[in-house]
Amino acid sequence: MRFRILAAEAWRSLAANMSTTLAATVTVLIGMFLVGATIGVGTWLLSWSDNVERQLVVNVYFCRALSCPNAGDAKQSEMDKVANQVSQFPEVRNVDFVSREEALDIMEKRTPELVAGLPSNPLPDKLKVTVRNGRDVFVLKQRLTPRPAGVESVEYGGQTARKIVKFVALIGAVVVVAVLLLLLASMLLIANTIRLSIFSRRREIEVMKLVGATNWFVRGPFMLEGLICGVVGAVAAVLLLFVTKTVVVPALPGDVESSSGAEAWPFVLQAGVLLLIGLALGAAGSGLTIRRFLRI
Repeated sequence: MRFRILAAEAWRSLAANMSTTLAATVTVLIGMFLVGATIGVGTWLLSWSDNVERQLVVNVYFCRALSCPNAGDAKQSEMDKVANQVSQFPEVRNVDFVSREEALDIMEKRTPELVAGLPSNPLPDKLKVTVRNGRDVFVLKQRLTPRPAGVESVEYGGQTARKIVKFVALIGAVVVVAVLLLLLASMLLIANTIRLSIFSRRREIEVMKLVGATNWFVRGPFMLEGLICGVVGAVAAVLLLFVTKTVVVPALPGDVESSSGAEAWPFVLQAGVLLLIGLALGAAGSGLTIRRFLRI
């Protein structure tokens, strides 16, 4: 019964202040749409950056008589020992042995003009080491310094790897900051709307207090107003994002998602997150405003 009264009061307030309610809902819609778009694009960028990081590998090249005249060709026992040692490192995801014959076949397929007319195979045997995280290439490089017996060189991309790792970290930071700023802006907009509603009903609130209304009975309608504005704005934002996903995105030139292997969060998950955010923002915005501006 009490909840029904609070809901009726909240609805009456929303209807009486329709322009303010509409402004709050539209601002929440815009904020939630931007948050949803940022989440979609941001999760795709993070997935893409993870794919880029996974392409960072450490190549461990074994000695050949031509490149290591003092040591000669690496022995099979030496190569096995290095492979076992590397596979036990916690930073390593996978270790693949690529023989010189396999390396030559790969080069023939990619750049046949470079191998045409070669009198012999100049390529060494190697280990192709895939790390768990892009930063692990530097750790693995340190672990293999000094080089084990039979190893000619250890290559990991150098400056290119450092740039990729820094770029991936920058993408993550930008996505987090953008989402936080948009959430803060949306919460402040809801709080401002509730404050205007409180100011316009200050005399009514005084009368309610004089007849014995409790603090929570007075606060209840404003809390519901904030929740309604947040949820309605979030639902409208989800619908707008769905239209954008189904109409605008397929019309873009190229197939970026499938070609890059990166994937954003599923739309259902994004919609659920937006609804929860809208609910939380409505509660937080109204609660913050009531605490700071409603002196009862």
